[in-house]
Amino acid sequence: FNTNRSTQYILKNATKYTVFKTITIFKMGIMSLEGTIKDRAKNSSNAHFMLIDGMSKLMSENFKRCHSLEFYASDLKWKLIVRSDTVKGSVSFYLWITDSRCVGSNWEVTCSYTLSVVSQTGGPNICKPFTLAFNAKQDSWGYHSFITHEVLKKDGYLVNDRTVFSAEITEVKPKFLDVTGLSRNIGRAERLKLTEVSRNNSKFTWKISQFSSFDGEHHSSHEFTVGPRRWYLQMYPKGTSDGAGNSISLFLHASDYVTDVPKEATTAIYKLRVLDQRPKRNHREFNLEHQFSSNSRWGFYKMLPLEELHNASNGYLVNDEIYLGVEFLFISTSEFL
Repeated sequence: FNTNRSTQYILKNATKYTVFKTITIFKMGIMSLEGTIKDRAKNSSNAHFMLIDGMSKLMSENFKRCHSLEFYASDLKWKLIVRSDTVKGSVSFYLWITDSRCVGSNWEVTCSYTLSVVSQTGGPNICKPFTLAFNAKQDSWGYHSFITHEVLKKDGYLVNDRTVFSAEITEVKPKFLDVTGLSRNIGRAERLKLTEVSRNNSKFTWKISQFSSFDGEHHSSHEFTVGPRRWYLQMYPKGTSDGAGNSISLFLHASDYVTDVPKEATTAIYKLRVLDQRPKRNHREFNLEHQFSSNSRWGFYKMLPLEELHNASNGYLVNDEIYLGVEFLFISTSEFL
C-alpha cells in the first residue's frame, strides 16, 4: 500500500487529531484488558480493536510492520496497519481496505473514520478523525507519525508491553462496487502477540541425499513445530514459476496448529537458507516476513540458480547432498477475542 502520498493529503485536509477522555477505565482487577476491549467492541458495531502484546518488539523494529485480521464495516472488509519503519521514533497507523470486490480502476469508497490509540488507565485517548476516499490508487490512509515512542510511553498507552489500537468507520459510501447490502457492521476485538523464538527451538535443517536422482516436481521435509504451528519446507529441485528450469525454489509452508483451538493467522520473521558445506559457511540466505493463513506458504521461486548449485566451488552440493534450512527469529499470532 502507498503511504507516501497519504501524509501529504492528510496534513492538508484532515482535522488535527483530537484527544478524548476514555469512557471505560481499564483496570485488571475489574476486567481484563482483553475482556474490556471485547466488551467495547460489542457496543460499537462499526469499530475494531487490536491489542498488540509485545509492543516493544515493534518499536525496536524487530517487527517492521503488522496488520490486523480482516474485519467488516458496512459489509466491506478492512485491516489495520501498524508500522515502525516509516518515521524513526514513531509508530505509523493506517486503515486499509482489503475487500476482494475492490478491483479494477473505477471503484471508490468514501467514509468517515477515526483512528485511535487507547489509554488503558483512564487517561485521554489519542484520536485522529478523517473523511477520505479509498480507491485503486490509494487503498490505505493514515499517519506516518501517528504517535511518537515518547508519547506512547505516557498516559497509559503502553502498559505491560501492550498497546490498544482501534478504528471506527462510519458513513461508508461505495461507488462502482457490486455491493447489494451495507448492513454488516460487526464490532470485533483481537489480540496480536509478538514473540521472540527461543534459540533452542529456532532452527530446522533438512538434509537431502542423492539430490540428482530426485523425481517429481517438488519434495517436502517432515513437519516440525515452532511456536503455535507445525511447519515444513517445500523444495522444487528444478524450480517452479519464474524459477522453472533455472533455479531451486524453496518455501516455508505453514501446517496445522499445535493446540486444539486454532488461531486465525501467524506472522513469522525467518531466514531461508541453502547451506554452504565448506568451512567458509557462505550460505545463500534471505530474510523474510509473512503472515501465514491456513495451509499457506512463502519463499522464493529463485532461491538459488541451478548454475550456482552445480558449481562445486560454492559448496552447496557436495557428494550429491544438499542442506536446506530455516531459522525463525520472531513469531506473531492473531486471534479474535
